[in-house]
Amino acid sequence: MFDKKIPHIVYASDNGFAEVLGVSLVSLYENSKDAEDIVVYVLDSGISKENREKLSSLSGRYGRSGIRFISARDISKILSMDVNTDRGSLSQYARLFVSSDLPKELERVLYLDCDIIIKKSITELWSMDMKGKTIAALKDAFSKQYRRNIDLQPHDVMFNSGVMLIDLVRWKEQQVEKRLLRFIKKRGGRIQQGDQGALNAVLSKDTLCFHPRFNSVTIFYDFTYPELLTYRKPVDYYSEKEVREAVADPVLIHFTTSFLSKRPWYEGCGHKYRGEWLKYKALSPWSDTPLWPAKKESGLRGAYIKLCKKIPRKLMIGFSGLLQAYGRPFIYRH
Repeated sequence: MFDKKIPHIVYASDNGFAEVLGVSLVSLYENSKDAEDIVVYVLDSGISKENREKLSSLSGRYGRSGIRFISARDISKILSMDVNTDRGSLSQYARLFVSSDLPKELERVLYLDCDIIIKKSITELWSMDMKGKTIAALKDAFSKQYRRNIDLQPHDVMFNSGVMLIDLVRWKEQQVEKRLLRFIKKRGGRIQQGDQGALNAVLSKDTLCFHPRFNSVTIFYDFTYPELLTYRKPVDYYSEKEVREAVADPVLIHFTTSFLSKRPWYEGCGHKYRGEWLKYKALSPWSDTPLWPAKKESGLRGAYIKLCKKIPRKLMIGFSGLLQAYGRPFIYRH
């Protein structure tokens, strides 16, 4: 029997991100002690036996239900085609199959990316009224051009799929999985923003946009609010007050990629909440592993990052905004 009071959380990870997942789990367990229990599922794209044991030790340490590892599906094999990631790894596509791979009695699940730490109890987000929508998520900062590439109207919602509260009953009723596969196949596996683009194409009109405190992303920290608007040119976006609240009092901190900063498992990260991530790493089975060496960006991206460091910030933001709002979506025009 599904107990609505007990949060059910699902992650997707490969072996390379197992440590980052472990740190996220520590933060989840540490800060959600008010929950009667927490059930965690991991859509597993090749996590090693040693890392699975380390992850499993955490649920035991905090007296929670054992972590359930589920072999992730390979989207490329299912569709018999090469499927692009755009960003991230192919393991992220595993979340498209939540309704098939999770226990049938589940009515709701919270999907989290591994690069997230939970700063306050997960119960507030878990118990949110979804107002009849299939998912609740963060309104993402994308321009109108991105919408055009996935058959959306200029003012349709685009969301960040790194935190999704999912009504599994509606997901099944609306045949979301079938519609996602149909969209990916129709596009020949080449979709702007990868699986996130497909999710937006199918669920844009069925999404409740929650307060950004529940998915406080890196652009909130790397840019001032006016800079964010110039850089991303988002449509119908959150107010400056809401973004400020998300930075000052986040429930979930999402260390998304950014050309202006490093993520906290890399050397040289300057994120406001880097110390929080390191605190949970110190409590994890990976406490003794060194931080990852900073990636040396090469090619066009490397040259661009070097240029950005040399030119005045206002000019850099303006020029980067043109590339972000118009250049990137141009690559995926169809």
